[in-house]
Amino acid sequence: MTAVDAPVSGRVAALVADMTLEEKLAQITGFWEDEKGDVVAPLQGEVSVTGGLDDATAHGIGHFTRIYGTTPVDADARARVLWERQRALVTGTRLGIPAIVHEEILTGLSAWKAATYPGPLTWGAAFDPELVARMGALIGRDCRALGIHQGLAPVLDVVRDPRWGRVEECIGEDPYLVGEIGTAYVEGVQSQGVDATLKHFVGYSASQSGRNFGPVAMGPRELRDVMMVPFEMAVTDGGVRSVMHAYTEIDGVPTAADGSLLTGVLRDEWGFDGVVVADYFGVAFLHLLHGIAGDLGEAAGLALAAGVDVELPTGDAYLAPLAAAVRSGAVPEELVDRAAGRILAQKERLGLLDATFDGPAPSGVELDGPEHREVARLLAERGIVLLANDGTLPLEADPARASSPAGAPRIAVIGPNADRYQAMFGCYSFANHVLDKRPGTALGLDVPTVLDAIRDELGPVLAAHGCDVQGDSREGFAEAVSAASAADVAVLVVGDQAGLFGRGTSGEGCDTDSLELPGVQRALVEEVLATGTPVVLVLVTGRPYAIGWALERCAAVVQAFFPGEEGGRAIAGVLSGRVNPSGRLPVSIPRDTGAQPHTYLHPRLGEDSDVTNLSSATPRTFGEGLSYTTFGYSGFSATGAACDGTMRVSVRVENTGSRMGDEVVQVYARVRRGSVTRPVAQLVGFARVPLAAGESREVVLDIPAARLAFSGRDLVRAVEPGEVELWVGTPRVREAEAVVTLTGDRTPVGRESARRVRVEVT
Repeated sequence: MTAVDAPVSGRVAALVADMTLEEKLAQITGFWEDEKGDVVAPLQGEVSVTGGLDDATAHGIGHFTRIYGTTPVDADARARVLWERQRALVTGTRLGIPAIVHEEILTGLSAWKAATYPGPLTWGAAFDPELVARMGALIGRDCRALGIHQGLAPVLDVVRDPRWGRVEECIGEDPYLVGEIGTAYVEGVQSQGVDATLKHFVGYSASQSGRNFGPVAMGPRELRDVMMVPFEMAVTDGGVRSVMHAYTEIDGVPTAADGSLLTGVLRDEWGFDGVVVADYFGVAFLHLLHGIAGDLGEAAGLALAAGVDVELPTGDAYLAPLAAAVRSGAVPEELVDRAAGRILAQKERLGLLDATFDGPAPSGVELDGPEHREVARLLAERGIVLLANDGTLPLEADPARASSPAGAPRIAVIGPNADRYQAMFGCYSFANHVLDKRPGTALGLDVPTVLDAIRDELGPVLAAHGCDVQGDSREGFAEAVSAASAADVAVLVVGDQAGLFGRGTSGEGCDTDSLELPGVQRALVEEVLATGTPVVLVLVTGRPYAIGWALERCAAVVQAFFPGEEGGRAIAGVLSGRVNPSGRLPVSIPRDTGAQPHTYLHPRLGEDSDVTNLSSATPRTFGEGLSYTTFGYSGFSATGAACDGTMRVSVRVENTGSRMGDEVVQVYARVRRGSVTRPVAQLVGFARVPLAAGESREVVLDIPAARLAFSGRDLVRAVEPGEVELWVGTPRVREAEAVVTLTGDRTPVGRESARRVRVEVT
């Protein structure tokens, strides 16, 4: 029996058998009441929205959509509304079944005044699954306390093209890193009894030209070996309870109607037995955008048959259009029964079938307390990457700079992101998702800007705005040049403003044709460089930009990827030296726009050679990052294994510098010969290791051979026997290396195959 046919409990089966068609359809749809009509979903204004609450819930409802996350209402007040609605479902409908409540949780619970953590690129840069799991648990705890049962995160799309606006929502460009970090997030959220939801299955990040909603032209091998790997890990190892289909169409087939993916791969191969939900309006898009359905009823039938169980945010296709299609015989009612059974099984597992909501609504839930702050701070600090440094940083390292003549400030802080709290957050933060449309509404969080934090950390500074993130005005250049000229060092804080659908430079629907810094920000940096004052460039961005020129000319370059509510303090700590930077790039720094798409996971044919006049080398690649201390490696050893076994790598890492620091030990592999071409480097294991000055520790990684599986010419993912190069370092630098052999027969990997690396640090 396949997972798709797995039986539901007797209670759920009896419920489905007792339901009218309208009651079943109600369970596989949602209700969304967006009080202000703000656009927070694609083509929201083009799609009909279900009518009022009473009509929408007359037969029950499957989901309440985003009760907390689309308007700045106090959580206590919103909880009271939610409890009233749930109680009305229990007492006022025939079956008395409450709704699942879902909310966006990508960088924390999307609610007014709730903690807002760093964006996912920072998770990837931190290389710290345990800390990400801790963050996930806090998010899950907050959701559960407020009556939220399902969170729409994490995003497991693997970065392929930095021009795509939703890069900021992704963890990185390596599928194993994405899978390990994403699975940790899932485990954290679900440890609190809240269902995580994987987004977006699958291929969304490989859209044509980096354009949101662009079609995907990708072969089945790349789809399997790169895009699917993180999802597979989160399903088979993380036990995720929900998956959201992508808006993609891959080689002409929309994912929302692709049963080979949503049922064949997800359920039959991987054993997923949870619920597949639609990305907002994705079912209707089969008719309105993809053009493979003649009307909404046909679109509903295609999605149901493929395996989309719940239409979100509303029931545009799954209510009246689907009812008509079922009654006409165009869509078998058994498909409706299957989907209704799955969501009722989810409700049963979550305890909703017995919930009465007759008690008081929760109140006084702490959404941004000391523990939230600690995790936000640690993740921000560990996810900042030092890309270049000529010794200018840390700023307190040179006693000669302790004072300046005539009492002038020794530091100038300049740039469009220096004094904006919005720069700390991504597009799915409450600040930039909702509050950007409500000027004057208080943020409700303590979020010091970079300028505020530098003043707190280092004392008085000279400040200048310089220019805006977007636009072509250079009116502030003169003030910036004056400030830099009067200072010993100029800290330039540049980058992005996250937003939705063109309301920013990064975020959903905010794609770019250029990988230069937005607006006139590069020109601002050039003007300040011309003063001769050493420049520390701080990038607060949602994507990597083509900054090779800055790496060559600036005294130091610091990369922060939307570092969250504690991000300003974390950046100031790195600049002052209070924090020793330990982040490593989760995405490569691009050479230029014309070199895209590019990834460090390229085969040898994609390397520099004398057959082209253009270099493909990136200024900084995945896994790279500097520290204020130094590290050395010794005693490297590696053992081979059978194709269904485990390789063991051990190495001693030592802090050879003069101060405490964390090293991210990274193990890479290269299959010397495969039945198809293989990447020149592939991450297969990592460990974050804190070390005091002079301290050394032994790191042992047990790496399943399945980490080296790939799709052969038969398109079966398997481990092939042969020689494998293993090394510790980065894709480009081998600190120590060995060659091992995988023995035995070619071994396909399945749902029972080990995928996660066991790490021991002594």
